[in-house]
Amino acid sequence: MNGSIFEGIVTALVTPFKNDEVDEEALRRHIRFQIEEGVQGIVPCGTTGESPTLSHDEHKRVISVAVDEAKGQVPVLAGAGSNSTREAVDFAVHAAKVGADGLLMVAPYYNKPTQEGLYQHYRAISETVNLPIVIYNIPGRCGVNILPDTMARLAEIPNIVGVKEATGDLNQMIRTIELCGPDFLVTSGDDGLTLPLLAVGGRGVISVASNLIPGPMAEMWRAWTSGDLAKTRAMFFRMLPLFRALFVETNPMPLKAALGLCGRMDPYMRLPMCQPSEAAIETLKPHLRDWGLI
Repeated sequence: MNGSIFEGIVTALVTPFKNDEVDEEALRRHIRFQIEEGVQGIVPCGTTGESPTLSHDEHKRVISVAVDEAKGQVPVLAGAGSNSTREAVDFAVHAAKVGADGLLMVAPYYNKPTQEGLYQHYRAISETVNLPIVIYNIPGRCGVNILPDTMARLAEIPNIVGVKEATGDLNQMIRTIELCGPDFLVTSGDDGLTLPLLAVGGRGVISVASNLIPGPMAEMWRAWTSGDLAKTRAMFFRMLPLFRALFVETNPMPLKAALGLCGRMDPYMRLPMCQPSEAAIETLKPHLRDWGLI
């Protein structure tokens, strides 16, 4: 197996809610918009999708809806991680059953396992499903960092095909690429590091911003793959202020508020996520106007 089907702009989907329930109609509409605008893939039930506040039944339903709505037009990389290996296996088996194309497996949070515990966690999951697995390394949320040496061990497992790197540490990303080799997918978990990571061998981004501007993000990717570095660079710096504004407070709070301001969906979030401050919203508005979104 390889991770090439998850290259490019892969949107970390928000989960719309209405009256504190998953809004399936809005979710389907949002997925269609992403596909029409040219993204290369979608991730339901990631961090941006508020997965920690979904019940297990809701989580599985969101994955099922995403697969159904994508209709094979783009790959679905199903968020299936947990800090319990048994729960992660359950999510993985369900995602495989409903037709997901791969699994995004976040590092076990809160437990703070050792590097050996991380290795055993992912190996156990890999043995239960015949789907490509992309590891999600985000120490800021999980409290544990999957080090390059451990990633290199994991890369030897046939269906562990890549990593979404959200350490914010470009040196670690470079070392991971160096140790894991060119066939191992290293994709950015931060919109603002997309271009630097591409320059050293990264192969895309699992994007927050593409929820809002999937078309321009996809255009930047096309420029990169066609070898037009000048256009890629220009588009990246054009989007960079919006990338920053979307993280003025904890993701996905600014993003959900922005989607509400644009009229795309109800901006409701489940606690402990909440509406961003007025100051954060005022920070967002000029960037939304700049892109013609409000």
